[in-house]
Amino acid sequence: MILGIETSCDETAVAVYDPARGLLGHLIHSQVATHAPYGGVVPELASRDHIRRLLPMVEEVLGRAGVTGPGLDGIAYTAGPGLIGALLVGATMATGLALGWRRPAIAINHMEAHLLAPLLEAERPEFPFLALLVSGGHSMLVEVAGLGRYRILGQTLDDAAGEAFDKTAKILGLPYPGGPALARLAAEGGRDRFAFPRPMLNRSGFDFSFSGLKTAVALKAKEIGRSDGLLTDADRRDLAKSFEEAVVDTLAGKCLRALEATGLTRLVVAGGVGANARLRERLRDELTARGSSVYYPRNEFCTDNAAMVALTGAMRLRGSKTGPLTVQARARWDLAEMQPP
Repeated sequence: MILGIETSCDETAVAVYDPARGLLGHLIHSQVATHAPYGGVVPELASRDHIRRLLPMVEEVLGRAGVTGPGLDGIAYTAGPGLIGALLVGATMATGLALGWRRPAIAINHMEAHLLAPLLEAERPEFPFLALLVSGGHSMLVEVAGLGRYRILGQTLDDAAGEAFDKTAKILGLPYPGGPALARLAAEGGRDRFAFPRPMLNRSGFDFSFSGLKTAVALKAKEIGRSDGLLTDADRRDLAKSFEEAVVDTLAGKCLRALEATGLTRLVVAGGVGANARLRERLRDELTARGSSVYYPRNEFCTDNAAMVALTGAMRLRGSKTGPLTVQARARWDLAEMQPP
């Protein structure tokens, strides 16, 4: 039974997971209102808010789960990648609690936790599977043979899909956080008005590149803007829809190519962009037609959360040796570095 702590960016999250009984309780606090005036995450403000909220949230989640600290089997925390100050808040809290309760602390790779998040669901994929990770600054395709057995097939060469959503939303004058706002706007737009590129889709391999697509939207917005430089509501809707279609076509096309190349029949999609309704619709249709299956975590576990951290901690603690308690935090931590426990 694992307490999970997540503080990699601007969500403070705590959860308790028991492999026998499932998720016993979880909380997520979003700092959107704090960072909205700045149009993006301010690292120092994020760290301070984690400090204020984390311990009361731990106490509340333990109460909901009906367990005390010494009754846990371990404490898992996000050690990277992420904002180093924010990571250190969760890492020091988790390590201190582990020391006080005489329990092991498990440092978790944030991207591995996203990759395993669909295992929280009743309909969960079996290993092996292909994973599309589209979270924050990451877009990658991973061949997953088992826990810690990952082969990176392709990843972003510049802007990730989530970054492209956020930057394009800013071009269109949408409020922070831009990605979800753009997706809502795109639902009202027409997909055929603008022909944007499908980056690297006509090249072999599985890498991504979305900076050029973002630039194409910026140039088109400048071209069609009124004399005062502003876009009409119809322009913004159609630009959003055409952009979203280009991203979805690119992600879906690369997934299908990777499934064909690996011979896998199961696809996992995780990370914030994995909640995009149009992407889910497209992948469902494409994979159903070829007799394959696609799996997602529920929407609240697509974004950063502690449930996936606790689950990953439980999987990594089972049957493995634990070392001395040390605070671990890494702003960069490549998923390819992970090993089986």
